[in-house]
Amino acid sequence: MLTLISPAKTLDFETAPTTRRATQPEFIEQAASLVDDARKMAPQDIASLMGVSDAIADLNHHRFMNWSAPFSLDNAKQAVLAFKGDVYTGLEAETLSADELRFAQKHLRILSGLYGLLRPLDLMQPYRLEMGLKFANNGGDNLYQFWGEQLTDAVNRDLAKSETKVLVNLASNEYYKSIKPKALDADIITPVFKDLRGGKYKVISFFAKKARGQMARYIIEKGLNDPAGIKRFRKDGYRYNKDESTAREWVFTRDNPPAK
Repeated sequence: MLTLISPAKTLDFETAPTTRRATQPEFIEQAASLVDDARKMAPQDIASLMGVSDAIADLNHHRFMNWSAPFSLDNAKQAVLAFKGDVYTGLEAETLSADELRFAQKHLRILSGLYGLLRPLDLMQPYRLEMGLKFANNGGDNLYQFWGEQLTDAVNRDLAKSETKVLVNLASNEYYKSIKPKALDADIITPVFKDLRGGKYKVISFFAKKARGQMARYIIEKGLNDPAGIKRFRKDGYRYNKDESTAREWVFTRDNPPAK
Protein backbone atom coordinates (compact mmCIF):
# COMPACT_ATOMS: atom_id res chain seq x y z
CA MET A 1 0.00 0.00 0.00
CA LEU A 2 1.29 3.42 -0.95
CA THR A 3 0.12 6.79 0.40
CA LEU A 4 0.45 10.10 -1.46
CA ILE A 5 0.54 13.51 0.21
CA SER A 6 1.22 17.05 -1.00
CA PRO A 7 4.18 19.26 -0.09
CA ALA A 8 3.88 22.55 1.80
CA LYS A 9 4.82 26.14 1.06
CA THR A 10 6.12 26.61 4.59
CA LEU A 11 9.58 25.13 5.19
CA ASP A 12 11.81 24.59 8.21
CA PHE A 13 15.52 24.39 7.47
CA GLU A 14 16.56 25.88 10.80
CA THR A 15 15.60 23.02 13.12
CA ALA A 16 18.11 20.17 13.17
CA PRO A 17 16.77 16.89 11.69
CA THR A 18 15.82 14.17 14.15
CA THR A 19 17.64 11.49 12.13
CA ARG A 20 20.87 11.25 10.15
CA ARG A 21 19.35 8.79 7.71
CA ALA A 22 18.96 10.37 4.30
CA THR A 23 18.52 9.40 0.65
CA GLN A 24 18.79 11.14 -2.71
CA PRO A 25 15.72 12.17 -4.78
CA GLU A 26 15.01 10.02 -7.82
CA PHE A 27 14.37 13.01 -10.10
CA ILE A 28 17.33 15.21 -9.21
CA GLU A 29 18.28 15.75 -12.87
CA GLN A 30 14.75 16.88 -13.72
CA ALA A 31 14.79 19.22 -10.71
CA ALA A 32 18.08 20.71 -11.91
CA SER A 33 16.51 21.35 -15.32
CA LEU A 34 13.57 23.18 -13.74
CA VAL A 35 15.93 25.22 -11.58
CA ASP A 36 17.81 26.28 -14.73
CA ASP A 37 14.53 27.55 -16.17
CA ALA A 38 13.59 29.28 -12.91
CA ARG A 39 16.93 31.09 -12.82
CA LYS A 40 15.92 32.93 -15.99
CA MET A 41 13.21 34.74 -14.03
CA ALA A 42 13.85 38.04 -12.29
CA PRO A 43 12.33 38.50 -8.82
CA GLN A 44 9.47 40.53 -10.29
CA ASP A 45 8.72 37.67 -12.68
CA ILE A 46 8.52 35.28 -9.73
CA ALA A 47 6.23 37.68 -7.87
CA SER A 48 3.89 37.81 -10.87
CA LEU A 49 3.96 34.06 -11.49
CA MET A 50 3.36 33.04 -7.88
CA GLY A 51 1.23 35.98 -6.77
CA VAL A 52 3.53 36.70 -3.83
CA SER A 53 5.08 39.77 -2.21
CA ASP A 54 8.39 41.22 -3.33
CA ALA A 55 10.04 39.86 -0.19
CA ILE A 56 8.89 36.28 -0.88
CA ALA A 57 9.83 36.64 -4.55
CA ASP A 58 13.33 37.80 -3.58
CA LEU A 59 13.66 34.86 -1.17
CA ASN A 60 12.71 32.32 -3.82
CA HIS A 61 14.92 33.96 -6.46
CA HIS A 62 17.77 33.57 -3.98
CA ARG A 63 16.84 29.92 -3.41
CA PHE A 64 16.90 29.14 -7.13
CA MET A 65 20.22 30.91 -7.62
CA ASN A 66 21.81 29.03 -4.71
CA TRP A 67 20.34 25.61 -5.47
CA SER A 68 23.18 23.15 -5.97
CA ALA A 69 23.56 19.39 -6.18
CA PRO A 70 24.76 16.98 -4.87
CA PHE A 71 22.73 17.08 -1.67
CA SER A 72 24.05 16.25 1.77
CA LEU A 73 22.99 16.93 5.34
CA ASP A 74 25.27 19.99 5.17
CA ASN A 75 23.25 21.70 2.43
CA ALA A 76 19.85 19.97 2.46
CA LYS A 77 17.28 18.34 4.74
CA GLN A 78 15.00 15.31 4.61
CA ALA A 79 11.74 16.25 2.88
CA VAL A 80 9.33 14.98 5.53
CA LEU A 81 11.18 17.04 8.16
CA ALA A 82 11.66 20.13 5.99
CA PHE A 83 8.02 20.64 4.97
CA LYS A 84 5.72 22.35 7.46
CA GLY A 85 2.11 23.54 7.20
CA ASP A 86 -1.23 21.96 8.09
CA VAL A 87 -0.64 18.46 6.64
CA TYR A 88 2.74 18.22 8.37
CA THR A 89 1.31 19.53 11.63
CA GLY A 90 -0.95 16.49 11.53
CA LEU A 91 1.84 14.13 10.46
CA GLU A 92 4.30 15.23 13.17
CA ALA A 93 7.15 13.44 11.39
CA GLU A 94 9.75 14.74 13.85
CA THR A 95 8.30 12.40 16.50
CA LEU A 96 8.25 9.23 14.37
CA SER A 97 10.44 6.39 15.61
CA ALA A 98 13.24 4.87 13.53
CA ASP A 99 11.04 1.89 12.66
CA GLU A 100 8.17 4.18 11.68
CA LEU A 101 10.45 6.22 9.45
CA ARG A 102 11.60 3.01 7.76
CA PHE A 103 7.99 2.09 7.08
CA ALA A 104 7.24 5.61 5.82
CA GLN A 105 10.26 5.49 3.51
CA LYS A 106 8.72 2.48 1.77
CA HIS A 107 5.05 3.41 1.88
CA LEU A 108 4.75 7.24 1.83
CA ARG A 109 5.42 9.54 -1.12
CA ILE A 110 5.34 13.33 -1.35
CA LEU A 111 4.39 14.92 -4.68
CA SER A 112 6.42 18.02 -5.55
CA GLY A 113 6.41 20.58 -8.34
CA LEU A 114 10.21 20.75 -8.34
CA TYR A 115 11.30 17.30 -7.18
CA GLY A 116 8.49 15.26 -8.72
CA LEU A 117 8.11 12.47 -6.21
CA LEU A 118 9.94 12.35 -2.88
CA ARG A 119 10.42 9.62 -0.32
CA PRO A 120 10.25 10.95 3.24
CA LEU A 121 14.02 10.78 3.81
CA ASP A 122 15.00 12.16 0.39
CA LEU A 123 17.11 15.26 0.83
CA MET A 124 15.90 18.53 -0.67
CA GLN A 125 16.97 22.14 -0.73
CA PRO A 126 14.45 24.92 -0.06
CA TYR A 127 12.19 25.98 -2.90
CA ARG A 128 8.73 27.17 -3.79
CA LEU A 129 7.23 25.94 -7.04
CA GLU A 130 3.63 24.81 -6.83
CA MET A 131 2.53 22.12 -9.25
CA GLY A 132 -0.39 24.17 -10.58
CA LEU A 133 1.66 27.21 -11.65
CA LYS A 134 1.73 28.19 -15.32
CA PHE A 135 5.49 27.90 -15.26
CA ALA A 136 6.85 27.60 -18.82
CA ASN A 137 9.84 25.26 -18.96
CA ASN A 138 11.83 23.20 -21.42
CA GLY A 139 9.28 20.40 -21.12
CA GLY A 140 6.11 22.38 -21.76
CA ASP A 141 3.89 25.26 -20.72
CA ASN A 142 3.41 24.04 -17.15
CA LEU A 143 4.64 21.46 -14.66
CA TYR A 144 1.97 18.90 -15.56
CA GLN A 145 3.39 18.83 -19.07
CA PHE A 146 6.94 18.71 -17.77
CA TRP A 147 6.33 15.67 -15.58
CA GLY A 148 4.07 13.92 -18.07
CA GLU A 149 3.99 10.18 -17.32
CA GLN A 150 7.10 10.18 -15.14
CA LEU A 151 5.39 10.40 -11.77
CA THR A 152 2.72 7.85 -12.68
CA ASP A 153 5.44 5.43 -13.78
CA ALA A 154 7.35 6.01 -10.54
CA VAL A 155 4.24 5.39 -8.43
CA ASN A 156 3.61 2.17 -10.35
CA ARG A 157 7.16 1.01 -9.65
CA ASP A 158 6.73 1.69 -5.95
CA LEU A 159 3.34 -0.01 -5.91
CA ALA A 160 4.89 -3.10 -7.47
CA LYS A 161 7.25 -3.30 -4.48
CA SER A 162 4.47 -2.92 -1.92
CA GLU A 163 2.59 -5.81 -0.38
CA THR A 164 -0.84 -4.50 -1.41
CA LYS A 165 -1.49 -2.66 -4.67
CA VAL A 166 -3.60 0.05 -3.09
CA LEU A 167 -2.97 3.78 -3.48
CA VAL A 168 -4.26 5.97 -0.66
CA ASN A 169 -4.66 9.45 -2.12
CA LEU A 170 -4.22 12.05 0.61
CA ALA A 171 -2.87 14.66 -1.81
CA SER A 172 -4.65 17.86 -2.83
CA ASN A 173 -6.33 18.02 -6.24
CA GLU A 174 -3.59 20.34 -7.51
CA TYR A 175 -0.93 17.72 -6.91
CA TYR A 176 -2.94 14.59 -7.62
CA LYS A 177 -3.57 15.92 -11.14
CA SER A 178 0.10 15.16 -11.86
CA ILE A 179 -0.81 11.46 -11.60
CA LYS A 180 -2.76 9.63 -14.30
CA PRO A 181 -5.11 7.32 -12.36
CA LYS A 182 -6.16 5.24 -15.38
CA ALA A 183 -2.54 4.26 -15.91
CA LEU A 184 -2.05 3.13 -12.31
CA ASP A 185 -1.95 -0.57 -11.51
CA ALA A 186 -3.76 -0.06 -8.23
CA ASP A 187 -7.03 0.27 -6.40
CA ILE A 188 -7.32 3.93 -5.47
CA ILE A 189 -8.88 5.10 -2.21
CA THR A 190 -9.37 8.79 -1.47
CA PRO A 191 -10.16 9.62 2.18
CA VAL A 192 -12.23 12.81 2.56
CA PHE A 193 -12.70 14.68 5.83
CA LYS A 194 -15.90 16.63 6.46
CA ASP A 195 -17.22 18.68 9.36
CA LEU A 196 -20.83 19.39 10.26
CA ARG A 197 -21.65 23.00 9.49
CA GLY A 198 -25.14 24.43 9.08
CA GLY A 199 -26.70 20.98 9.16
CA LYS A 200 -24.49 19.62 6.35
CA TYR A 201 -21.15 17.85 6.18
CA LYS A 202 -18.62 20.06 4.40
CA VAL A 203 -14.90 19.96 3.66
CA ILE A 204 -13.22 22.74 5.64
CA SER A 205 -9.77 23.14 4.15
CA PHE A 206 -7.81 23.93 7.32
CA PHE A 207 -9.22 20.94 9.19
CA ALA A 208 -9.08 18.59 6.20
CA LYS A 209 -5.40 19.27 5.55
CA LYS A 210 -4.43 18.50 9.12
CA ALA A 211 -6.59 15.37 9.10
CA ARG A 212 -4.87 14.12 5.94
CA GLY A 213 -1.55 14.40 7.77
CA GLN A 214 -3.01 12.65 10.80
CA MET A 215 -4.24 9.78 8.65
CA ALA A 216 -0.82 9.45 7.00
CA ARG A 217 0.68 9.16 10.47
CA TYR A 218 -1.97 6.64 11.51
CA ILE A 219 -1.09 4.44 8.53
CA ILE A 220 2.59 4.68 9.44
CA GLU A 221 2.09 4.02 13.16
CA LYS A 222 -0.10 0.98 12.51
CA GLY A 223 2.10 -0.28 9.67
CA LEU A 224 -1.01 -0.67 7.53
CA ASN A 225 -0.93 -2.66 4.31
CA ASP A 226 -4.59 -3.64 4.45
CA PRO A 227 -6.76 -0.65 3.47
CA ALA A 228 -9.60 -1.92 5.65
CA GLY A 229 -7.58 -0.71 8.64
CA ILE A 230 -8.03 2.87 7.46
CA LYS A 231 -11.70 2.72 8.43
CA ARG A 232 -10.65 2.38 12.08
CA PHE A 233 -9.06 5.83 12.00
CA ARG A 234 -10.17 7.92 14.99
CA LYS A 235 -8.58 11.29 15.51
CA ASP A 236 -9.94 14.58 16.81
CA GLY A 237 -13.50 13.26 16.52
CA TYR A 238 -13.40 12.04 12.91
CA ARG A 239 -15.01 8.66 12.20
CA TYR A 240 -15.62 6.65 9.06
CA ASN A 241 -19.10 7.40 7.73
CA LYS A 242 -20.40 4.50 5.64
CA ASP A 243 -23.50 6.38 4.49
CA GLU A 244 -21.48 9.31 3.10
CA SER A 245 -18.83 7.08 1.48
CA THR A 246 -18.53 5.36 -1.89
CA ALA A 247 -16.38 2.41 -2.95
CA ARG A 248 -13.40 4.65 -3.71
CA GLU A 249 -14.12 7.81 -1.68
CA TRP A 250 -14.06 7.04 2.02
CA VAL A 251 -15.62 9.87 4.01
CA PHE A 252 -14.76 10.62 7.63
CA THR A 253 -17.10 13.00 9.39
CA ARG A 254 -17.06 15.01 12.60
CA ASP A 255 -20.10 16.57 14.22
CA ASN A 256 -18.37 18.95 16.63
CA PRO A 257 -15.45 20.69 14.92
CA PRO A 258 -13.34 22.94 17.13
CA ALA A 259 -12.95 26.63 16.50
CA LYS A 260 -9.93 27.41 14.34
